[in-house]
Amino acid sequence: MKILFVHQNFPAQFLHLAPALAARGHDVLALTDEKNARPSPVRVVRYKAPGELNLPPMLGRTFSEMAERGWLAARGCRALRDRHGYTPDVIFGHSGWGETLFLREIWPDAKLLVYAELMYRTRGHDVGFDPEISPDSDEGRVGTVARSAHLIQGLVQADAGLAPTEYQADSFPPELRGKLTVIHDGIDTLKVCPNPQAEFLLPDGCKLRAGDEVLTYVSRSLEPYRGFHRFMRALPEVLRARPNAQVVLVGGDGVSYGGLPKDAAGWKEKLLAELEGRLDLSRIHFMGRVPYPQYLALLQVSRVHCYLTYPFVLSWSLTEAMAAGCYIVGSDTEPVRELLRDGENGRLVPFFDQPALEAALIRGLTGDPDAARLQAAARQTILQAYDLHRHSLPRLIDWVEGFAP
Repeated sequence: MKILFVHQNFPAQFLHLAPALAARGHDVLALTDEKNARPSPVRVVRYKAPGELNLPPMLGRTFSEMAERGWLAARGCRALRDRHGYTPDVIFGHSGWGETLFLREIWPDAKLLVYAELMYRTRGHDVGFDPEISPDSDEGRVGTVARSAHLIQGLVQADAGLAPTEYQADSFPPELRGKLTVIHDGIDTLKVCPNPQAEFLLPDGCKLRAGDEVLTYVSRSLEPYRGFHRFMRALPEVLRARPNAQVVLVGGDGVSYGGLPKDAAGWKEKLLAELEGRLDLSRIHFMGRVPYPQYLALLQVSRVHCYLTYPFVLSWSLTEAMAAGCYIVGSDTEPVRELLRDGENGRLVPFFDQPALEAALIRGLTGDPDAARLQAAARQTILQAYDLHRHSLPRLIDWVEGFAP
């Protein structure tokens, strides 16, 4: 079977699936943005990257941008068809950037599958969730409806879709939810596991080891969507109560979701200014983005790992922290509750309850008597339902192969 993966940032969610299908004898090819330099586990072709459209602010801006990328991806596919005679049996692409919008026009007989990560919604999700950062408004809700157009069209055109969690699948309207199958990308629990010998080197040369009093926070970007502002505001009290604690944060200074603050270059700068004079900065270590082995070692030395999020896409970092056997303090928001249960495999606190967050972090750093049980249960949750080799990958392979002609 000929299978074409489409993702502007390939391999991304297809990191394990694409080579596994190739290993089973399928002819696997990936189409990606020409600017994507990430190593690929399978053969790759590239399409022309979108240029600046210079569009004025308008409700149709997002769709215009996604349609432009979709057309460039379709042109790349047309070249494969016309110059090389390539015709896939199955196309599997991420619908979030519009790349799958026009592929049925190039290959009308191919099965079209989409990775449906999340549908934007005007109520009950991220929009209006945090009044301090993005107050609820008619304009905000209207804009959310407008920027959902390409996601709806992408799933309407597809034969079927895949979502990684029930929460993310349920974000789509009932009319489309029936097209979705829920299978998590999977965690390689042989690599992501507890390691009592783990060490993490700080920039100042200090070495942290498993068992040390280490509080960790990880996000692709240090931003409100992942509760960065709530975490930072908890640190003065946490550091006062735990004078030997070290805090390590991993994440970039930009934004992955939402926007930048109006009065600072980034959220890190804004929160440090807000908390000036209240933080012992010698014990707070901003690492930026780090290589994966270093990130994994950090999870393995962590005594308490804090994961906070708006009602939004669930981060891989939560599932990896659970697989690593971390003691996790998480936000009591819907995507987190799907995996983390208070008192069973972690601790949950209301997203906006600052004293509760501080108390939970201090409790974990001090030595929660239930810590070992919670940590073991967190890893067992991943082993039972999210393990890459035993659960996710076999199901993903079966799902894709089920569309064979």
